[in-house]
Amino acid sequence: MTIQQVEPAARPSTNTNGADAPLANLVATPRRGGRILVDALVAQQVDTIYCVPGESFLAVLDALHDTASVRNIVCRHEGAAANMADAYGKLTGRPGVCFVTRGPGATHASVGVHTAFQDSTPMILFVGQVARGHEEREAFQEIDYRRMFGPLCKWVAEVESAARIPEYVARAFSTAMSGRPGPVVLALPEDMLVEQAQVDDLPLRTGVHAAPRAQDMECLQALLVRAERPLLIVGGGAWTEQARDDLTSFARNHGLPVAVAFRFQALYDHRHENYVGDIGLGINPRFAERVRNADLVLAIGPRLGESTTGGYRLFDVPKLRQCLVHVHTGAEELGRVYQAELAIQAGMAEFAAALSALRLPPVAGRDRWLANARAEYLAHTTPRVAPGADKVDLAQVVQKLSERLPDDAIITNGAGNYTVWVHRYYRYRGFTSQLAPTSGAMGYGVPAAIAAKIAYPDRPVVAFAGDGCFLMYGQELATAIRYRANVIVIVVNNGIYGTIRMHQERHYPGRESGTGLTNPDFVKFAESFGAYAERVETTFQFDAALERALSAGRPALLELVTDPDVATPDQRFSAMRAQHAKADSVSIGRAPT
Repeated sequence: MTIQQVEPAARPSTNTNGADAPLANLVATPRRGGRILVDALVAQQVDTIYCVPGESFLAVLDALHDTASVRNIVCRHEGAAANMADAYGKLTGRPGVCFVTRGPGATHASVGVHTAFQDSTPMILFVGQVARGHEEREAFQEIDYRRMFGPLCKWVAEVESAARIPEYVARAFSTAMSGRPGPVVLALPEDMLVEQAQVDDLPLRTGVHAAPRAQDMECLQALLVRAERPLLIVGGGAWTEQARDDLTSFARNHGLPVAVAFRFQALYDHRHENYVGDIGLGINPRFAERVRNADLVLAIGPRLGESTTGGYRLFDVPKLRQCLVHVHTGAEELGRVYQAELAIQAGMAEFAAALSALRLPPVAGRDRWLANARAEYLAHTTPRVAPGADKVDLAQVVQKLSERLPDDAIITNGAGNYTVWVHRYYRYRGFTSQLAPTSGAMGYGVPAAIAAKIAYPDRPVVAFAGDGCFLMYGQELATAIRYRANVIVIVVNNGIYGTIRMHQERHYPGRESGTGLTNPDFVKFAESFGAYAERVETTFQFDAALERALSAGRPALLELVTDPDVATPDQRFSAMRAQHAKADSVSIGRAPT
């Protein structure tokens, strides 16, 4: 197996004092731990961090005061700060960096670490810790972070000496980006951050990924030549725009249908004739059957987890009926659930480059297989005109948004049934145009949108959130205002926790419990932060409201009032209850009323 190192775009180097100078000219001088840490981040070309300040890392905040090259985005909740760091990692491929204080700060931030882990996102969380001499006494806000974060990240450690900070930071960046990307957690005892040490910074670290072996590609080529009903599924982390382009060229040249794993829709342009849909929650039933009928599944990057496999029902466990070729950046994922005919450990850029070099002969009947799959995708994702102009038809809203926004617009969302409309009807085109948690974390959309707008101020950014989802981190509108992150937040308000209500109606019909919501006036709420806000009650009103939000020159919120009886694009709660009532009547032998 050959190993290749992925080089990032070149950036200027800086010295230990935060002023521009080549690292090669560095002469180490004694520095406090906080200064050493910030200089180590500068050496890794960190330009943005996200934090909620805490007394446990005051020395770091002091060092940031004199470091103009690093933006410190101060958030209103540690969970939002961690989600912003995850979003940065997804957008750039470099680890997003988050600082939180000990105890409550760390527990709040853990949701973002979990998301980064399940989403394969490079991220580094720095957590304040009690002084070294106070450990193991349950000191104020003390937590053993190795035990707490061990199952949630790739590596967790505590920096015991200021002299070792550059070593720990360099390893953290390398670990977060190499193999399967993911989060790293480093704990920082507060007394360590004020001790002095004389140590050099370390140079920029990059991710290391395997390249596919020649015999792997030869075997794959033979399998592709024999396949009459192949299907490519792409997903996971460590993708680059060039890898996406290489994959696109290969699929186009050989007439191969391409699907995307759950919430990795931006990995393929939906306008291309080879794109046939997404495999996840709310999958098109006809497409699910097509997946089952494929004779070759080439999975490039996804873990093939529960959401992408329909609860492990689309593919038999552990051996598929279909021939499976599984390509993943991490060896630990290959064979974890599914036993593949061919397992290839490789980085996405390395594999896509090798894939683009393959030349395949035409296979009879494959063009019809692709054309039918594409036609089913288009039919499934074209909204039907819903009756009742007095309501908001979310399908029409998402389609209008898709048509209005440019290719590089970024769409974010958290979790909830409203996301089914977004994923089904929005046509993703540009690379890194989607930020969505495969972990199913509510609240993700708003902080992710703010991070995206700060990183790319010239790209339109729209966050979708349910009314329950929005209020997880709705206070981050204050962060958007402070940093002039002019996002548009679309709040889908149906007054319920819709996903949980749907499961209730399926399993305990007519017995609502714990899923109703009492909401604030969302327009007044947003306006209180200084945002533009508007309430939309019909589909007809949306176009003009969107234009006003786009031209507002400040963060904006559009509240969409939707019918609480609508569960999904294809289901209503009342119909689900009626169906259960009919089934119950039949089961006890009496005619339904």
